[in-house]
Amino acid sequence: MIKLKIKTGDIVRVIAGDHKGAEGKVLRVDREKNKAIVEAVNMVSKHTKPSAKSPQGGIVKKEAPIQISNISLIDPKTKETTRTGVRVEGDKKVRFSKKSNQVL
Repeated sequence: MIKLKIKTGDIVRVIAGDHKGAEGKVLRVDREKNKAIVEAVNMVSKHTKPSAKSPQGGIVKKEAPIQISNISLIDPKTKETTRTGVRVEGDKKVRFSKKSNQVL
């Protein structure tokens, strides 16, 4: 399995593709497929049949996965995209922003 720099709950910006420039919160990360689902980014229309859960059925808008390489973490301090690093502080490993050197 690949170690990823993006985690669930991070605020990210899309840096490539059709949704370039869009920002959102990471809802889920799939490490096997190297993809993430970002809130309100890469929306697709899914046709659903009527069921007990949704008796009406119809067309539902939902987020589709986006490639991890097409998103970049936003530094909360500078509000710009940044890369992340890992360092040991005391006895804990922490992620930090390479631009502002702040712990994330």
